[in-house]
Amino acid sequence: MSFLKTVLNFYVNASIHVAIAVYAFVRTTEYYFGLSHNEYLNSFIFFGTITGYNFVKYAGVAKLHHRSLTHNLKIIQIFSLLCFFAMCYYALHLSIETLIFTIPFVGLTFLYAVPFLSGFDKSLREVSYLKILVVAFVWSGFTVLIPLLAAGKEISSSMLLCMLQRFLIVIVLILPFDIRDVKYDAINLQTIPKKIGEQRTKRLGVLLLVFSLILEYFISSEVRVKMAFMMFFFLVIVFLMRSKTAQSKYYSSFWVELLPIVWWLLL
Repeated sequence: MSFLKTVLNFYVNASIHVAIAVYAFVRTTEYYFGLSHNEYLNSFIFFGTITGYNFVKYAGVAKLHHRSLTHNLKIIQIFSLLCFFAMCYYALHLSIETLIFTIPFVGLTFLYAVPFLSGFDKSLREVSYLKILVVAFVWSGFTVLIPLLAAGKEISSSMLLCMLQRFLIVIVLILPFDIRDVKYDAINLQTIPKKIGEQRTKRLGVLLLVFSLILEYFISSEVRVKMAFMMFFFLVIVFLMRSKTAQSKYYSSFWVELLPIVWWLLL
């Protein structure tokens, strides 16, 4: 059991799980729009997610504790470096146009972690309410816009509606994390749960989900696709309504992040 727990901790802490969730969203987009599987792009996004998330999570820690890094953190650093090389390898197989499309989202990810505001001591993640919007925008860009543009699709109303729906879904998936982190966030960081409370945050999440459900009927006309989305829709509501400040260690970081994977598998 100790070995399995160590493996699970590494799987979650090294951002492999969240990368699979992002990958699942990309595959969902491929299914919705009938795109052929783009191995190089999907692998680029997968390894890029691990690289980006670990950079955001651990760059500050590594800087402060460079000489006294824990063994686990050192392993994650090495793993992240290998993923960065893998990301670069797959990037070499992408067109220049596709790589150019990724620049705004890569830039936002970088600015999310690196201080550049208020005398270079504040990053985007420390700006109240902007944190959740930036993450949702980057996720929706990489999992909807980039795969479609890489496939040569022209921007259409269904593409924009799908991107808006993905943006709303990601916001809702982040809310259990924000509810969990209320007791850890800095006093000056005004997240949605800290501003309007836990119950109102949940009601806001349900409202956004209902809106995403309405969008679904404009995006797809296939009954099987709608049924899969309905199952995903109710699962997200259940996990959102059951989220609380004192939640288990893996509630958000494993079970909530599992939901995009479940949606893909349902499709």
